[in-house]
Amino acid sequence: MDDLFGGRVAILGLGYIGLPTAVALATRGIEVIGVDINDAIVEAVSLGKVPFVEPDLAIAVSGAVSVGGLTATTVVPEADAFIIAVPTPFLDDRTADLSYVRNAVAQIAPMLRSGNLVVLESTSPPGTTDQVSRWLGDLRPDLRLPHEADGLSDIFVAHCPERVLPGRIMIEMITNDRVIGGVTRRCADKAASLYRVFTQGQILTTDASSAEMAKLVENAYRDVNIAFANELSLISERLRLDVWEIIRLANHHPRVNILTPGPGVGGHCIAVDPWFIVGAAPDLARLIRTAREVNDSKPLHVARQVVEKASRFREPTIACLGLTFKANIDDMRESPAVDVVVAIADAGPELDIRVVEPFTTRLPAELAGRPNVRLQGLSEAIDEADIVVLLVDHDQFKTFPKSRLEGRVIFDTRGAWR
Repeated sequence: MDDLFGGRVAILGLGYIGLPTAVALATRGIEVIGVDINDAIVEAVSLGKVPFVEPDLAIAVSGAVSVGGLTATTVVPEADAFIIAVPTPFLDDRTADLSYVRNAVAQIAPMLRSGNLVVLESTSPPGTTDQVSRWLGDLRPDLRLPHEADGLSDIFVAHCPERVLPGRIMIEMITNDRVIGGVTRRCADKAASLYRVFTQGQILTTDASSAEMAKLVENAYRDVNIAFANELSLISERLRLDVWEIIRLANHHPRVNILTPGPGVGGHCIAVDPWFIVGAAPDLARLIRTAREVNDSKPLHVARQVVEKASRFREPTIACLGLTFKANIDDMRESPAVDVVVAIADAGPELDIRVVEPFTTRLPAELAGRPNVRLQGLSEAIDEADIVVLLVDHDQFKTFPKSRLEGRVIFDTRGAWR
């Protein structure tokens, strides 16, 4: 089937995925209404502004709003298709917190009409999309939902996980292949007609649970590979070897491609999604669990090294460069850099910590209000520092003159200044 969707789309959640998806549809002639519970986000989008940093997104949002293709509100409207793009964090026991998804379902249910499409984009454990169908059925017993035994339904429910890299979202939103899983085959085909509007990559249809698992597997695969690199860095450190040189040499083998180590793993995907697999089969996911434990332990290891070195100074000043989870973006979700700074600050009030983060004007909640932590400009922070800790390889940091670092203890967790 090569049908193209036509109609109004409501997108619940105007964050790093929901807003770019809204723009991708709106710039191709689809009427899109963005919905968010945050008044500030709705106000910003309504003015054609972007509430976070992402290359090329600001121009696209401004254009879509100016021509009337994209509007924003706090109230779910009637629509022909609903896309749920809300957070799915994990709870204290590392299981998925689906409360945001369930709240979105509750808002959509009163607006549903026969023939509507509901797509869950939020990364979720296998079975969540089927659960969405059941929740909708409980809330709207007057409608037939696709999870019912006869397979016939008035509403189409599917899962289409995002597969984009922050910093390249607007490019990869269009060019990447998309996996679409339906509660039924008809549901998958219906959702494919929507994503075909803007997707240049291949559209792969399957069942909903397989689509959910595929997204988790993609990120768990990367997490395991990063854990291998991080574990190598710990071993090399003990043996007094240069892990960057070892990886460079090993990667000259035609079938070896080791990723680069760092201070941990962050972001809402790689640092979270593998736990959903562990939660689904805790007795079997031994390698995936161990990889998570290796990567989760790295920030504390870095912090301990810094604190140990700081003990040699009478009144140590530590410059920590970067708070985001990756370079050249403003996203601090699950950032190991934040964890490192928190652990250093917890080590004692005598540690004077200067944080440099070019993509924010205020400290995150974990660091705000701490008397021994403050934001500072790059040059000033390094000039006053005894110890410099590179946590994020922002371009601004990588191009900083190495001569300005002389005389200071350097912890380069990214290998950017080798």
